[in-house]
Amino acid sequence: MANKNNEALKQPLWLNNPVVVQILGICSALAVTAKLEPAIVMGLSVTIIVAMSNVIISLLRNTIPNRIRIIVQLVVVAALVTIVSEILKAFAYDVSVQLSVYIGLIITNCILMGRLEAFAMQNKPWDSFLDGIGNGLGYALILVIVAFVRELLGSGELMGFKIIPDWCYAHGYMNNGLMLMPPMALILVGCIIWYHRAKNPDLQEK
Repeated sequence: MANKNNEALKQPLWLNNPVVVQILGICSALAVTAKLEPAIVMGLSVTIIVAMSNVIISLLRNTIPNRIRIIVQLVVVAALVTIVSEILKAFAYDVSVQLSVYIGLIITNCILMGRLEAFAMQNKPWDSFLDGIGNGLGYALILVIVAFVRELLGSGELMGFKIIPDWCYAHGYMNNGLMLMPPMALILVGCIIWYHRAKNPDLQEK
């Protein structure tokens, strides 16, 4: 049982990462990673919502009629997304504005629906909670890596703090504006996928 729980929590962090292995959640990875702060908030929001929705659906799984299970899942996710959105507006309004509609679009995030269908509907609440935490943090990890590179090289800052010193600019260094454009996020995600495949030959297509 302990090994199963460890796998549910740890495998999505890297070996079975939802973004680089399952190729899920790519759209939001491109949209919210121009800066590190919104990427962190988005990652934590998805982690909380995946974990809690997994638990709720796991508790209800034996009482949900099969023909309406997707509707029930969407209602649960929508309720949690609304709660998280309102909390962000109350306590982190600036970040909420930066994330704009993307918080609401968590409802359609394929990582969420995938874990509810593939895991929560067949497993107990604690196992489902760990699975949600693992997949949410795996998703957040990729967002943070991409946002770190994009903000650092694109604006010379991280979380609003200037990182690249003035003497670098005095010697000709320039911020790379391309890093702040969505295509660069796709290229960075592609590089991470390439590196992941290189380190895990078993995942390479024959």
